[in-house]
Amino acid sequence: MEENYDIEIQKSAQRVFDVMAPRITAEEMEQLKKSYEFAREAHKDQRRKSGHPYIIHPIAVALIAAEELKLDLHSVMTAFLHDVVEDTPHTTDEIEDLFGVDVAFLVNVVTKKKKTTYKASKQVDNFKQLLDSMHYDIRALMVKLADRLHNMRTLASMRPDKQMKIAGETDYFYAPLANRLGLFDVKTDLENLAFKYRCETEYNDIERDLSEDEAANKDRLNLFVEQINNILSMNGIYGKAEVFYRRPYSIWRKMKSENVDFKHVEHRYYVRVTFTGSDVDLPEKSNCLRIYSMLTDRFKEKPHSFYNQIDQSKENAYKCIQVKLLSDEGIWEDVQICSDQMVAVSKLGCMAELQGGNNVQSWMKRFKMVLEDMANQSLEGNYMDSIVSTLYYDDIMVFTSDGRAFILPKGATVLDLAFELDAYTGLHAKYAHVNGRLSSVKTVLKRGDCVEIGLGKTLKVQREWLDCVVTYSAKRSIRKAVKLMEKESAIGRCPICQPIPGGDIVGFKELNGRITVHRKSCPSIIEQASQLGDSIVNVEFKEDPKIQYPVTVAIRAIDRYHLLMDIIEEISNRLHLSIDSLTTTTNDEIVESTITFYVHSVGDLVKVLEHLYHIEGVEEVKGVDIR
Repeated sequence: MEENYDIEIQKSAQRVFDVMAPRITAEEMEQLKKSYEFAREAHKDQRRKSGHPYIIHPIAVALIAAEELKLDLHSVMTAFLHDVVEDTPHTTDEIEDLFGVDVAFLVNVVTKKKKTTYKASKQVDNFKQLLDSMHYDIRALMVKLADRLHNMRTLASMRPDKQMKIAGETDYFYAPLANRLGLFDVKTDLENLAFKYRCETEYNDIERDLSEDEAANKDRLNLFVEQINNILSMNGIYGKAEVFYRRPYSIWRKMKSENVDFKHVEHRYYVRVTFTGSDVDLPEKSNCLRIYSMLTDRFKEKPHSFYNQIDQSKENAYKCIQVKLLSDEGIWEDVQICSDQMVAVSKLGCMAELQGGNNVQSWMKRFKMVLEDMANQSLEGNYMDSIVSTLYYDDIMVFTSDGRAFILPKGATVLDLAFELDAYTGLHAKYAHVNGRLSSVKTVLKRGDCVEIGLGKTLKVQREWLDCVVTYSAKRSIRKAVKLMEKESAIGRCPICQPIPGGDIVGFKELNGRITVHRKSCPSIIEQASQLGDSIVNVEFKEDPKIQYPVTVAIRAIDRYHLLMDIIEEISNRLHLSIDSLTTTTNDEIVESTITFYVHSVGDLVKVLEHLYHIEGVEEVKGVDIR
């Protein structure tokens, strides 16, 4: 058995060497083989959970790094050595002496640090260590993704609880990370393997349904593909059309998000038309549009289905022209048109050599800034929330009114865009025009929206904005602004009774020393006074001309011409208070109105009540709620 393992091990290692041979010199090959021999000797007495020699794992990781991710020499050497320091007596200093500073740095980054205590948790600290390496080098992340991919491919040998832990980490962190880095194949493998071990029954059901669907539609789709291939050939296009079925995890996400069963999921498959060139020398985009023109000459195009994902590419750099075409069987088919280079980029993402701009590189630069900012702000408690909001799965492209394009997470709002522009715009955002229509800053944006943001003269930021944003930059800026506002205020207001200056108030000293102001009639303070009476304190709650508070009054009056205009005139024009909302009903000549407006103090409220009482026809005025 050992002899068989030796043959298998040597064949696997040789495959790594064969893949790397065209990319490295003879001297570099000797270094690569040396790193393999060192790892094999270091792990010689170790076994995996499956019972196989441990060295099989580093070889497999090295092969993924070399063949699937096209990494450089030092990265592949690191793949061989990535568990040596963590699992054997060897040290990083030894790695540096034998293989140089660069390899030692990469090995150190992917080595989990053993600590007696962790700032957050062992897992979070390891994530942070790995992501912090992006300040210097992306390759450590790539090696770690190769390591995770092989671990997921061999997860069957682990206990169910370990499977759930590793699958959960993968679904939560590693698959989204691969997606953001543009590694489409790695992302797809990771998320489907994680889904398989988290939800085995659902995975198997969808896999069976996909297999049956593929068999049922095979002849029809083969005909459609053949028709497209004939069109390409007749027009001098060197390319082909192929059918690709989506994987179970993608189908499951659609079933959940759209609340449908498998039979009613759209886009279970797509037809990809890939070209390597044509008899006409044209740029990639022009060739895509040329093929699009040929296909729409033959097949009907579904209105509004054209999507230019070359100029409006996803942030992970995936590019194509998408369109729906009507087959001869009367079925709208999802067709994607792209070059072979675009396909290569979608697989290799940030590691692909691209001409011109690269959205993934742009994202990486911004992500490094996020990590640096998080370190400076010491947001350990919010670290993973911040990371997850940055490693979003789907994105959209939106535009400002001056034509600038921004890529945001799906579900982002006007506020997210405002903070993406700059902190001042975000904190002063008051309203927006989305596609020319007046909209709230909390409006959820859709792909292609054109947005103009209107600003207020003063800060408009509110704590509840945190529930209306999804990006890290927006959350961070809002938290910082709210924290500063609360710090500037010597006291806090009870969220239940919402007192305003000038009323009957009392203070309660919290355990952290902060004083919270309550109305004396507040149920919360009454309860606390009965149990923690010594914490009740006298407090001054002074009026601040910069701060206003919402109050609501109810009016009952005899209906007449111009009544509502007179009410609005008193509050808005004479007393210069902002009205938030007004509702009114008239029944048998009796008007009942509820108005919410903003005041600086109880004095303002009293003044309003007095003025309203003097309006002709008004019989009753009372405060409904001081929120």
